[in-house]
Amino acid sequence: MKEELKRLREYLMTGVSYMIPIVVIGGVFIALSIALSGVQEGQGAVVTNPFLTKLMDIGSASFSLMVPVLAGFIAYAIADRPGLAPGLVGGVLSNNIKAGFLGGIIAGLLAGYIARWIKGWKVNKNLRPIMPIFVIPLLTSLAVGLLMLLVIGNPIASLMSSMTEGLKSMSSGNSVLLAIVMGAMIAFDMGGPVNKVAFMFGSAMIAEGIYTVMGPVAVAICIPPLAMGVATLLAPKKYTRAEKEAGKGALAMGLIGITEGAIPFAAGDPLKVIPSIVTGSAVGAAIAAIGKVGDHAPHGGPIVLPVVDNRVMFIIAVLVGIAVAAIMVNLLKKEVPEEELDDLEVED
Repeated sequence: MKEELKRLREYLMTGVSYMIPIVVIGGVFIALSIALSGVQEGQGAVVTNPFLTKLMDIGSASFSLMVPVLAGFIAYAIADRPGLAPGLVGGVLSNNIKAGFLGGIIAGLLAGYIARWIKGWKVNKNLRPIMPIFVIPLLTSLAVGLLMLLVIGNPIASLMSSMTEGLKSMSSGNSVLLAIVMGAMIAFDMGGPVNKVAFMFGSAMIAEGIYTVMGPVAVAICIPPLAMGVATLLAPKKYTRAEKEAGKGALAMGLIGITEGAIPFAAGDPLKVIPSIVTGSAVGAAIAAIGKVGDHAPHGGPIVLPVVDNRVMFIIAVLVGIAVAAIMVNLLKKEVPEEELDDLEVED
């Protein structure tokens, strides 16, 4: 069992290592375009400059590749080249059904294990040459595609609907409890369906003139990437060199409110990272609710400070949330064996 878990981590980290440059490209270009444009009250990040718009387009295009690359190279690590194409297909479908990076991990694992199973079939020697380039990718893509669309897609849509209704029912009650729930949702899948429900609910409240719902959300949005960036600085021996580089990008993305900056860490070690950032974001959001922090823009992170009510409490909430998440994840993680520090990186 222990050996199988170790192999599973290696599969995930292979996907992560190829995904990190994609996240950095997307995050940095989007961050630059937003940082140089700023945010407007009630509208969020508004990018109008033609050059900055192009930067935003490049960054968005890169982000659209993030989940497919993660899924594709998880499958590649499991089944070698025959798994790559089905993994990429599964990753694109994960994007299409709004399943986020967690859906991408599922797609990559499905593609990898199905492709490896088909590779083990005993077939006529005349079929062997076309197995890796035709039969395995075709059958695996069909299986993964049907599973993603028929089995995974509908439950996600139902879950999003029920979560939205749940948040609506909570909005008339305890504001701190609502903030804790929304903060946890924001961090759980970092841009995925659960995150989007909380974000859209906070944005909808802005349209109704209620800014103290988006305030805690804006705090929670930036805590995961900032916390993981800080964690790599506090305990560098617990992260590979690739992760430490990703940490630098995560810090930049967190300042601009791009929660996806924490995805490489969550994808590589979900059982330790996700509970830590969920706890940190929930704590930060709760403090923001207690401090009556309001956000007049549908965006998050320190970049929204110009349109935030009670800025001091906003900053305190972010700092406490970062501290909680970074300390928790470093307590949970073990030091990376010296021989593995560079083993999980993409070759030059």
